[in-house]
Amino acid sequence: MASKHLTFNIDADDAGTRLDRCLSRLIPGSSRSFLQKLIREGLVRTEGGEAIIVPRYPVRAGMRLSVEVPEAENTEPAPEPFGFPILYEDDWMLVIAKPAGVVVHPAAGNPDGTVVNALLGRYPALASQFPCGTGRPGIVHRLDKDTSGCLAIAKTPDAQFKLCSAFAGRETEKTYLALVRGAPRNSSGEITGLIGRHPVNRQKMAVVERNGKLAITRYRLEKTGVIQYTQISLMRVRILTGRTHQIRVHLASIGIPVLGDAVYGGTRHAPFPVERQMLHAWKLRLPHPETGEMLEFTAPVPEDFARIAEEI
Repeated sequence: MASKHLTFNIDADDAGTRLDRCLSRLIPGSSRSFLQKLIREGLVRTEGGEAIIVPRYPVRAGMRLSVEVPEAENTEPAPEPFGFPILYEDDWMLVIAKPAGVVVHPAAGNPDGTVVNALLGRYPALASQFPCGTGRPGIVHRLDKDTSGCLAIAKTPDAQFKLCSAFAGRETEKTYLALVRGAPRNSSGEITGLIGRHPVNRQKMAVVERNGKLAITRYRLEKTGVIQYTQISLMRVRILTGRTHQIRVHLASIGIPVLGDAVYGGTRHAPFPVERQMLHAWKLRLPHPETGEMLEFTAPVPEDFARIAEEI
């Protein structure tokens, strides 16, 4: 089986972290068990070529790691039981409330347990309706693994084309709720700039001066308070573009990282344990792929998010 080689420089923020947990942040979308398997098989090495085979090994600042990741075989995703809350459904489209911790489509390290696997379990005909080998039947946009909320799915190839066009043409409105560390200097505002690959850590995104794509984020402070001597704020965020990690990067760039976001600084000096990034795709407004009618959907706020929001 073919494989790809990834290299990472460990910075001070990750110093002392278990190797498997560190890699789970550096290789988004990969399950902890998959990464532990790579470690035990000697596929994670230091710059000098020495294999680290203990998942709990504490990494050090300045380490350079090489990771050999086997490429996933080009096989069709297996059907699995469907258990997601359905917000809307007709013959052309489906909108679900995606839980945190679920990947949208199969990828290296996540061959199953995804939204696509569940879709094929509920709608077996999707496998024959959509082009084979893509592993993404019906998918028109994505949410990060640890982001919960509204996810629209096409049920026919024509609907997929129209919905993808709507997202690309900025005909949709995406509103998120975010819990952040700190509070914005202004109660509302707009963040505009280019987002591209981080110049040093290529697994991260960053606000860059060149070689990026325009990203526009509007925010509004809903409320702020103090939990265990740390200021936490609830933000309403609307994105006018759909760049990778856009909200997480933009909010971190103005000093208010998403709470629980280990990649972009949301766990530094965290006042209490947070198992995931506190980001929820709350509302989604889009044109129906068949009628063109504008529809709006709202995903209920998850319990872990609501519990923190109520404390501030």
